[in-house]
Amino acid sequence: MEEVTGKIQAARGLIMKGCEECPKSEDVWLEACRLMPGNQAKAVVAQAVTQIPTSVRLWGKASELETELKAKKRVFRKALEHIPNSVRLWKMAVELEDEEDARIMLSRAVECCPTSVELWLALARLETYENARKVLNKARENIPTDRQIWITAAKLEEANGNQHMVEKIIDRALNSLRANMVEINREHWIKDGEDCEKSGSIHTCQAIVRAVISIGVEEEDRKHTWMEDAEACAAHGAYECARAIYAYALTEFPSKKSIWLRAAYFEKSHGSRESLEALLQRAVAHCPKAEVLWLMGAKSKWLAGDVPAARSILALAFQANPNSEEIWLAAVKLESENNEYERARRLLQKARASAPTARVMMKSVKLEWCLGEIKNAKTLLEEAVKCYPDFPKLWMMKGQIEEQRKQLDAARDAYNQGLKKCPNSIPLWLLLSRLEEKNGQLIKSRSILEKARLKNHQCADLWLEAVRVENRGGLKNIGLTLMARALQDCPNSGILWAEAIFMEPRPQRKTKSVDALRRCEHDPHVLLAASKLFWSERKVSKAREWFNRTVKIEPDLGDAWGFFYKFEQLHGDEDTQADVKKRCVNADPRHGEYWCQVSKNIINWRLRTEQILPLVASVIPVPT
Repeated sequence: MEEVTGKIQAARGLIMKGCEECPKSEDVWLEACRLMPGNQAKAVVAQAVTQIPTSVRLWGKASELETELKAKKRVFRKALEHIPNSVRLWKMAVELEDEEDARIMLSRAVECCPTSVELWLALARLETYENARKVLNKARENIPTDRQIWITAAKLEEANGNQHMVEKIIDRALNSLRANMVEINREHWIKDGEDCEKSGSIHTCQAIVRAVISIGVEEEDRKHTWMEDAEACAAHGAYECARAIYAYALTEFPSKKSIWLRAAYFEKSHGSRESLEALLQRAVAHCPKAEVLWLMGAKSKWLAGDVPAARSILALAFQANPNSEEIWLAAVKLESENNEYERARRLLQKARASAPTARVMMKSVKLEWCLGEIKNAKTLLEEAVKCYPDFPKLWMMKGQIEEQRKQLDAARDAYNQGLKKCPNSIPLWLLLSRLEEKNGQLIKSRSILEKARLKNHQCADLWLEAVRVENRGGLKNIGLTLMARALQDCPNSGILWAEAIFMEPRPQRKTKSVDALRRCEHDPHVLLAASKLFWSERKVSKAREWFNRTVKIEPDLGDAWGFFYKFEQLHGDEDTQADVKKRCVNADPRHGEYWCQVSKNIINWRLRTEQILPLVASVIPVPT
């Protein structure tokens, strides 16, 4: 109290009186040291340690008050004479010494404190390999219940190239600890494994994982638990631990396709191309019927530029899965992407003969259309719609080819025929409506959408198109009325709320966006609309933050990447643009209105994600 009111001298007098009255109170002496200036504090602490020679805190304070290293060391030596079994004092004393003296001191420390794991391990770290082994053996004799000593012994062997010893030591550790009635806590051991990996002891971390992964796990829970463990390790950045868990799981469940797949995706994200390909090679040997594993292997080879190897993988895949649509189409894609159009055509011809499916027919038509062979495409289409009349994409292609040839009546006819067979295909309704709208038939377009909504209840896409038809026709009021009805019919539709925000006058947009976010908190369309709103208000950093949030929640939404890239082109620099492009390529988006307009345009059929992104950004409007 005296100190707080600024009467420092009175405070010092009081505390010294306290020291006289309570000579055995550690706290009183420490407070006195704090209040006294330099040399007086030293005198006080000297008195204190004569009164309480076993107080570690007082000896620590005495060392703190010394300015010279020599004097600090002298204090600790004196302290250790009085309290030779204080681990804390030994640690503080050792920290002041150079390596050689520290080793000598630690040798004495472990004699005085034989149950301190920290001191034993510190000594082992400073010793040579041979001596360190002896130290750890002694430590184990003194403390048979501590796992860290065993783990350090395993790391020591690994560091000296004795990998074969690591597994033995970890196994002996578990047996010894059990014999000493120590409970083996699986979570703690896995955490130790992660720590070993961080310190570079890869063999030790893998040996620990293999040894403890099954402990305490019920037979039927093994697969589920191990997959969770592997994901947790990967999330902590312990990739070698995760790899060891997958490897162990695969030895236990060699024919489980789901584990091979997870392990493959893990290698794809965190491993090298070689590790992924080696894993996939083993995977297809165990699960030859798992098409996706063959396809991943072929894709990896193809992306590395090794087309013959990709071909041979697909050839082996054919032998294992002779009528697989996926493998046929992957082989076709490989050939067409590498300009081997005749080969692709031959493959499709064979596929149509041995594994005819609607998708095979569609890809056959698409290849001819892309190559400009419209006559062949139409012939194939006629055959396809007879065999698969309820596959809407065939009718869509039929109409689009006619639209491209400016044969609007034929296109209309194709869409109408398609809708008779596939009344629930929303894209078909939209194509027919847009055809009429392009033709200047606004009323017809409107009635088509009404008819579509009668057949497909609560469809947000149809409502959105109806609103846009009115807005494009300049009938904003009708558009607003329709939007109100649409939101009543589909109150949780993100695409409708996103559109509604920008239909409002500028001052009301913020309120609308708050409503939208309340309704559809994690909807990517609403998040994208919020990002665009900040952009239109020139709040650059806020917009960037929301764009990042959008692409994180839904990396498959190509429009979000397109807007983000355009935003960086206008407000960022080359680095931020390159970063967005790189993340977009990794995400490999497939959906989004603007994205599909560009990627599905027949003239862009050969373009990859990195080429599509700038094109999408160029057609995207800047929000106003």
